[in-house]
Amino acid sequence: MECDEDGVRRRIQPHQSTKRKLLPHEEPDDPNWPYAHGNLDPLGKFVGLCIMTVSLSLVAYFRYQQYLRDIVITPLDAPAIIAANATSPSISPDRFWGTYRPQTYFGLKTRSPNSPLFGSMWLEQFTNRTPLPLRHWCDQADGLHGYSWLLHDGKSFGIQELEDKAFMVKTEFVKRAGGHHGGDWTTRITMMPKSADKEIVVSSMFYVALEGHGSVQPIFTEDVMTGISGHTQDLGAFQLRFPATRSKSQKASHFITHASNLSQLTDVVKAAMKEKMWSKGDNLSFWTLGSQQMLQDARGINFIVKEVTAVLPMEMEVVFESGSFSNRPDRLAGDVFKFALGKHVDDFNQQFSDIFRLEQKGFRETEVHMAKAALSNMLGSVSYFYGSPSLVLSQYNKVPVKYWKAPLFSSVSSRSVSLCGSLWEEGFHNLLISRWDEGLSMEIMGHWLDLINTEGWIPIKQALADEAYTEAKTHCVIQHNSMAAPPTIFLPLQKLVPKLVNSKDPSVQQYLVALYPRLKALYAWYNSSHAGSKMSTYRWRGLDHTTVTGIVHLMFASGLHDYPQASQPTEKERHLDLRCWMALASGVMAEMAKSLNKEWQQYTTTHQFLTDNALLDSLHWSEEGQQYSDYGLHTETGELEKTEVPSHLQSGQPVSDLLRLRVSSPEPKYQFLNAFGYVSLFPLLLKIIDAQSPKLYKMLTDLKDPALLWSPYGLRSLAHTSHLHSQTTTEHDSASCVGMFGSA
Repeated sequence: MECDEDGVRRRIQPHQSTKRKLLPHEEPDDPNWPYAHGNLDPLGKFVGLCIMTVSLSLVAYFRYQQYLRDIVITPLDAPAIIAANATSPSISPDRFWGTYRPQTYFGLKTRSPNSPLFGSMWLEQFTNRTPLPLRHWCDQADGLHGYSWLLHDGKSFGIQELEDKAFMVKTEFVKRAGGHHGGDWTTRITMMPKSADKEIVVSSMFYVALEGHGSVQPIFTEDVMTGISGHTQDLGAFQLRFPATRSKSQKASHFITHASNLSQLTDVVKAAMKEKMWSKGDNLSFWTLGSQQMLQDARGINFIVKEVTAVLPMEMEVVFESGSFSNRPDRLAGDVFKFALGKHVDDFNQQFSDIFRLEQKGFRETEVHMAKAALSNMLGSVSYFYGSPSLVLSQYNKVPVKYWKAPLFSSVSSRSVSLCGSLWEEGFHNLLISRWDEGLSMEIMGHWLDLINTEGWIPIKQALADEAYTEAKTHCVIQHNSMAAPPTIFLPLQKLVPKLVNSKDPSVQQYLVALYPRLKALYAWYNSSHAGSKMSTYRWRGLDHTTVTGIVHLMFASGLHDYPQASQPTEKERHLDLRCWMALASGVMAEMAKSLNKEWQQYTTTHQFLTDNALLDSLHWSEEGQQYSDYGLHTETGELEKTEVPSHLQSGQPVSDLLRLRVSSPEPKYQFLNAFGYVSLFPLLLKIIDAQSPKLYKMLTDLKDPALLWSPYGLRSLAHTSHLHSQTTTEHDSASCVGMFGSA
């Protein structure tokens, strides 16, 4: 039976032909057809089999190559330490808001991927300086005499002092819990002239900028913008209020626009400044935003600036109120703000005294103030980033690839020149942070370890989000997965782990359980990828073997970039500092594994092996130098001499005819590097050397010798007696890191 065109079934008559054209995958019924089943000739079968084998092999090969390329950007298969919603206001309301934009002189944001940005700018008028002296980013070129947090608790308040050329700026902020979106906050900006002899006029600006979806609209009272209303997914509805600015003479203006790149807000404001005349008898011209309103733009408003130009002294308040704060007792402004700030200051001083007890130890009041500022600047530098942390390379990638998108809660080492998180510096930072706030330190280290890939490697530098990435792109953004950084994260963990192990808090135990497999992977990566050629030795990778324009090879991986290294890098080098780091890490891993009932014997054995002083002495004690040292192929007489530029250094760009290149004489030999400095002290610093060791006395004697390392301002990194002391690293004494590619 078959169906006709109308879909009616009919019987096929015997005389009707059923022959039809074959489909491509079908074979004819003729058994003599050459490709019929069973009739393929042997050669054809062989050729077909070869084609199939080669095809499958090529597919497998390319898939394997892709797998190798993807390893560097594949996350470790282990539970995250920090939950995806851990920074949300519902889980962590007290840390949702903060000064998480330390690259600005004053800025606030939330711990969410698309937080609105709030910040301050200011501009001194009548200076005739070009370009306009607009202050926003922490920029050394601004010539500020200083900017420093005086008090900051890392959570609820902060007081900062900034010194411009002719006046002082003080920023204060206080947070108050309430509602479902992190509560309210208020900031007060005070500007005072240094001298009463000269009238100083300053434009103080405060802005809001949307980084993601949401809306903001100005609120006007007559012609003056007195507030901003807004709404975002993470904040819900909110209002920004501008109470009357206190000064003896002032002018208000505003600017409303769309900024396409939030890393260039300073440029947007500068482009909007218009020259006007000060309405006084002297007819001085000044710069103002001129109450400009954005023309109709399909992209909508995402950047609003409130400007007040006033004769100093001036005091300006900005009040943020969350729309979900339904039972607000009063507005956090004026005397209410002043009282709340005073309460936080008292609490900070009490907590500082209880933890550090500096007064009882005999420190003077000025020294205690300096210590409080040091802690406050560390806490005030903590930032929240979200994005693709880095561009990374491996031996299988010809071009850099992006790491996966992730959050990072981390401090930064410098507000003006290093705006991204740094793995090895974070270990040192958290030695201090963990003493002040263990929970804060646990969060920071958890965020870092959640960035570990399946190899056990973490990118050393993390430049996330537009603001940080734009400013940091010349500071080692591209990284190679052969590059390490000192595993300093084990330093704070060495003190924290015993406390966490004994905690009865279920969340702490959960933290430890998630922490362990990530530390295990990190430790295994160091232990395998940085092993030396001789048992129980270790060697830094990433040393620039090809550099001939510097008097020393630069070692970015060790953290001691221009510290004297072997003049001829080889695989037989032995690096003392890395061996001591691994001894420390082994001990921490052993203690954690024991507490979690994991396999701990191997870590304990390794720790005992690496802390064996007899073995340490055989590998790193120099009898000639009477010190602990690195070992490698080396000569002490390297220097820079003028010579012609070798062809392999010529890049087609204009260069001078002569260049200072490193010249070594006599021929190097395998020996200890007797440059006494930081590296020599590592067995003492990381408590590897036995208290009964006679070498300890020698180390302590040398350490306090003013002719070597001791100084009134701390220890020198290299002894006076080293022939490299005070010498320039390169011809121009510059060692800029434009990419941490590394080499094995």
